Amino acid sequence: MATILFSKSHEWVSTDGNAAKIGISDYAQNELGDIVYVGLPEVGAAIRKGDVLCDVESVKAVSEIYAPVSGKIVAVNTELEEVPELINTDAMGAWICEVELDGAPEDLMTEEAYKEFIKG
Repeated sequence: MATILFSKSHEWVSTDGNAAKIGISDYAQNELGDIVYVGLPEVGAAIRKGDVLCDVESVKAVSEIYAPVSGKIVAVNTELEEVPELINTDAMGAWICEVELDGAPEDLMTEEAYKEFIKG
């Protein structure tokens, strides 16, 4: 069964064994506004936690999305190339990439802890 965790930089990670899907939180997409472009990362690329994963462009600004985990990108959601606004309509369902994890995710929050974090 998948476990969903959140980073302080507003990415979510859905882990299932050694695989993890990464996206941005509903809070983040709401702050960004209407998303018009997602620059997907490259399949096969190694990522390290905290590194820039990709860029998301909204009508307000271009924002960097950070890797909440380390691993190797094994898939990207190419649907976002044609319909980037999927992130606005379903942030928790519109994953950006899937990663083969290097190890267990660290320093991430449960959904309850994340909700408290964004209340600030």
